[in-house]
Amino acid sequence: MTSMGTVAVDAFDLKILAALQDDGRLTNQELADIAGLSASQCSRRRSRLEEDGIIQGYHADLANEALGFNVIALVHITLATHSPNNAKRFRDLVLRVDDIQEAFALTGDADYMLKIALRDLKSLSDIVNNVLMPHDSVAHVRSSIVLDCLKTTRKLPLGRPRPAGGR
Repeated sequence: MTSMGTVAVDAFDLKILAALQDDGRLTNQELADIAGLSASQCSRRRSRLEEDGIIQGYHADLANEALGFNVIALVHITLATHSPNNAKRFRDLVLRVDDIQEAFALTGDADYMLKIALRDLKSLSDIVNNVLMPHDSVAHVRSSIVLDCLKTTRKLPLGRPRPAGGR
């Protein structure tokens, strides 16, 4: 058994998690067949993994361009001041803007990086000039447009459990 964070998982759990990362719509019986467990054992394990917060949800993977979101931008933000209150104001802004898919606090030159899905360049201009730049928490905005996505995944590299302190 290995510990992921504070929750212990074993090889059966890892098989269940890996299978669900590939197809979150698997039935308990299909999952049980993959994991080598009975359907009831698998169901109990799946429920425990959900309750423990390891499985945080099930989602449909939507095609950006098919829905008219033709521009993905990565936007680097530098805050005006580095205080807890200013960081909270910026976090609140990020949570209000639906176009922002992901937001990361960073080390290095920028304080944050945002991944934003947009329909077109005009939408990027609007969000940069009318939402981000005028906000009092923001000092500097630098955006990059994604030309091509080489890889995207939400799958974690579960592999085999690693021994504590091992490589």
